Amino acid sequence: MADPKGFLKVTERELPARRPVPVRIMDWKEVYEPGDTAVLRRQAGRCMDCGIPFCHQGCPLGNLIPEWNDLTWRGEGREASERLHATNNCPEFTGRLCPAPCESSCVLGINQPAVTIKQIEVSIVDEAFANGWIESEPPARLSGKTIAVVGSGPAGLAAAQQLTRAGHTVAVFERDDRIGGLLRYGIPDFKMEKQHIETRVRQMQDEGTRFRAGVTIGVDITWDDLRARYDAVVVATGSTVPRELPIPGRDLAGVHFAMDYLVESNKATAGDDVAHQISAEGKHVIVIGGGDTGADCIGTAHRQGALSVTNLAIGTQPPASRSEAQPWPVMPTIFEVSSAHEEGGERVYLASTVEFLGNEAGEVRALRVAETEYVDGRRVPKSGTEREIPADLVLIAMGFTGPERDSLESQLGTRFTERGNIDRDSNYQATTAGTFVAGDAGRGQSLIVWAIAEGRAAAARVDEFLMGTTALPIPVAPTDIAIGLHHA
Repeated sequence: MADPKGFLKVTERELPARRPVPVRIMDWKEVYEPGDTAVLRRQAGRCMDCGIPFCHQGCPLGNLIPEWNDLTWRGEGREASERLHATNNCPEFTGRLCPAPCESSCVLGINQPAVTIKQIEVSIVDEAFANGWIESEPPARLSGKTIAVVGSGPAGLAAAQQLTRAGHTVAVFERDDRIGGLLRYGIPDFKMEKQHIETRVRQMQDEGTRFRAGVTIGVDITWDDLRARYDAVVVATGSTVPRELPIPGRDLAGVHFAMDYLVESNKATAGDDVAHQISAEGKHVIVIGGGDTGADCIGTAHRQGALSVTNLAIGTQPPASRSEAQPWPVMPTIFEVSSAHEEGGERVYLASTVEFLGNEAGEVRALRVAETEYVDGRRVPKSGTEREIPADLVLIAMGFTGPERDSLESQLGTRFTERGNIDRDSNYQATTAGTFVAGDAGRGQSLIVWAIAEGRAAAARVDEFLMGTTALPIPVAPTDIAIGLHHA
């Protein structure tokens, strides 16, 4: 273990400082200052010899967290990186973007603030890349089997890397002009700069993975043709259909889905010329939805020069600490102040949007909102509490309902579940033989760690399908769910 008395000597979490708000909203760079090695080792030393590391159960990847904490504390960065990569293909993504269910299930967290697992993780991988410790791992021999992976988000990248290393010839198809999926065009640069995607993709290319950007499966190549051309297909297209808000005035100019806004912003940040870009500059912005996507919109709006930003959430404000209804080791719903929330704006809870109001030109000018009340277990607007909030730009960030299904249904005869996800069996295989489903396309909207875990597991099932047996790990089953949700 790490320092046997570490958790007794250091009883608080220490995280790198965020850059000052007035400075960081002037650019798109990541918000955190470089971390201090001494602080990192001190935090790693808080990891207990707890006997049963619940952090392993909190993380669907089964990351060997106590092991790389111990190695970090000892200053053995290269060995820590090897332990980290033993279970996770892309820790540079999870260390920046995952909400860290491992920390919620940390045993130390029962009566102290949890170990800063996520910060230690990202520091390990950044140091490893900086020192050239992360090398390509091309296969010793090729199997002669070909696999198409559709989608280059975390699930697709993890599946592709595992299958390439197993000796298969893998092509990754992406409909966008650049590789990365949601990581590329859904996550703003202030949360993760895109150089991290480029670095990982270069490693995968050196290993033999082939990437085909700008190809829409179902249009440029039919799903049937793809299935005929390759020995197996992995569908990792994500859950991309946004949840609609069907209220009066929805068709007004200036009302957009959050992802349309974020994609255009990411393209502009990358240097692309985006015609008629949706911009918050000089506008009163309202973001509907209190999740991570909503926070991404808030931070983006601040950097574009919004006059004001208001964030509406339909539910109650979460408690500041873990409630009795969500005991350890469940991942609790608590009130959090992200970097975007720090930068300004107003957060309004128990706000039900009733109507979008427009001007004579057909543009949104305001939102009519009401307080939320609960009637028969449903959240509805409370009569007599309506008020108007000025708005020039409204962003709907209410989550996603499932994958896009038209071409899969019409071309492959793929079946979907009642929840709108692709139906698959216990081996990640869809209704069409040889077609496998990984990530949000089969699970529904979820965390990046679940996407990578499913990508790794689906890769093992593909390898087994093609070769009859597999040595690849299967960290999760398609039916596995997070701790605490079994009876939800």
